[in-house]
Amino acid sequence: MSSFFKSLFQKRFWPEPQRDSRLVSWPEPARPGQVGVVLVNLGTPDAPTPQAIRRYLREFLSDPRVIEIPKLLWWPILNGPILMARPRKLAPRYQSIWMQGGSPLMVYTRRQTEGVAAALTARGHVVEVETAMRYGEPSIERAMLALRDKGCEHILVVPLYPQYASSTTATVIDEVTRVASHLRNQPAMRFIKRFHTDAAFIVPLGDQIARFWETHGRPQKLVMSFHGLPRQCVDMGDPYCRDCYETARALAAYLKLSDQDYLVTFQSRFGPAKWLEPYTEPTLVDLARHGVTAVDIVCPGFLADCLETLEEISDECREAFIHAGGKQFRYIPALNDNPLWIASLATMVEQHLQGWPTRRTG
Repeated sequence: MSSFFKSLFQKRFWPEPQRDSRLVSWPEPARPGQVGVVLVNLGTPDAPTPQAIRRYLREFLSDPRVIEIPKLLWWPILNGPILMARPRKLAPRYQSIWMQGGSPLMVYTRRQTEGVAAALTARGHVVEVETAMRYGEPSIERAMLALRDKGCEHILVVPLYPQYASSTTATVIDEVTRVASHLRNQPAMRFIKRFHTDAAFIVPLGDQIARFWETHGRPQKLVMSFHGLPRQCVDMGDPYCRDCYETARALAAYLKLSDQDYLVTFQSRFGPAKWLEPYTEPTLVDLARHGVTAVDIVCPGFLADCLETLEEISDECREAFIHAGGKQFRYIPALNDNPLWIASLATMVEQHLQGWPTRRTG
């Protein structure tokens, strides 16, 4: 290309920037941005109706980290029998647990958010705290953009799962980074990966169980039921199963339980594949048939009560245990808005915010 055409091309597409004679010094340094925290839970339908449940399930079950089946095989199944029939079956179950402010998962997650925000403020921090759901609303994207609009350039993401799994914690990280990938001015980001044996988690849960026993007496067996996971996921390297057993051992040690005092089980199977065992409901039936008449059950993987705890465990498993000959079945609620838990969660968040500008200056 001749110098003439090269010069013409450059002037046409890359014109010389206009210099402002008023700029006689560098721009003022940017102030440290606000700090934001996002508490992320799994998600919930907006209403206990088949239409809302269908929207929620479509998003949830379309995540390749949740359903690790080739899309070509899974798509017809999801959009056929599952989304056509399952929402109608689930609607009465959601209706039976629905609270005035929405689903229990949403109500308690919002209370945890509000409690953490209040605790951090009382401790002298200036931090914006938002609720997000991995599936449904408020979405992770909405929460992150809300923090951006408030000037937050530092964001701590707290997946509300004590135990790490690819299908829970990892998919939260995936979505956060997807949203950040579209931002020109990305925030500095941190994530809490797990807290399955942290005292901030074990102590409030252990104290809640101990107080329950002080009021109602001890059972013959404590069953610790965790959400299930396909066995194949663990075989491929997912640490979830190990995390669950470490939580159980830490909780048992705090409560001074012997190995004979408690059991670890897994609930909420989906599909024909082999999942983590032993399964919760068959284990309860077996206990009843072998003379165990009184059990308490707690779900240490859930920080807020939801369909899987209030309906599957408290109702369905109770019915199965009693039908098999059991006499006393008691579900110990999740931590929910327990003040000790919220204070502990705020402390955990505070520790992960160290080094960021959370104190008001000037």
